Amino acid sequence: MSHTNSPSQNDIAILAETFHLLGEPTRLRILFFCLREPKSVGDISESLDLSQTLVSHHLRLLRGARLVRRERRSRQVFYEVADSHVSDMLVDMVSHVEEDAMDD
Repeated sequence: MSHTNSPSQNDIAILAETFHLLGEPTRLRILFFCLREPKSVGDISESLDLSQTLVSHHLRLLRGARLVRRERRSRQVFYEVADSHVSDMLVDMVSHVEEDAMDD
């Protein structure tokens, strides 16, 4: 995407789909869990009390949107937030929500 004030129609469509994906609380929980370091599907499943099947489903969608990346280490696959753009956005949005809550 160009860094102008008016993104292309295609960029808008991709952003809309990305925000739609982020509108699911379980996916946000997974992203925040993988924010600081790579986590295995088993770690995610156990720590967030979700089935491995559900975690894998959400990770597949998040990976398709380039929000997470995976790394295979022998027999296990580890997932982490894809890059600083994604992690910065998540952290900034939490700050925004907390800031709004204080203003009420």
